[in-house]
Amino acid sequence: MAPKVQQTKAAKAAAAMAGGKKSKKKWSKGRVKDKAQHAIMLDQEKFDRIIKEAPTSRYISVSVLVDRFKLGGSLARVALRHLEAEGLIKPVSKHATQYIYTRATSSE
Repeated sequence: MAPKVQQTKAAKAAAAMAGGKKSKKKWSKGRVKDKAQHAIMLDQEKFDRIIKEAPTSRYISVSVLVDRFKLGGSLARVALRHLEAEGLIKPVSKHATQYIYTRATSSE
């Protein structure tokens, strides 16, 4: 084996600069959920739809109204209180964090 030839400082620096061309690791982008556009004001059309469709469901809660009617949570709570006052739904469980209602049957 032949002895190595000593490189100059300039040649070593040029070799070091040329050697590090590997691209950096690309981290996978996490899945981003789309921001929901829920209503914060109740118009007459949506109010009529809630009055008509919500009491027909077996399980009624804030999360169900938010999901089905694309309402904000505070608006859904107001709608539930209104439906209960009208006698269209009856409470099953009233907890500080979750209200659960069901449809009011005609026999009551």
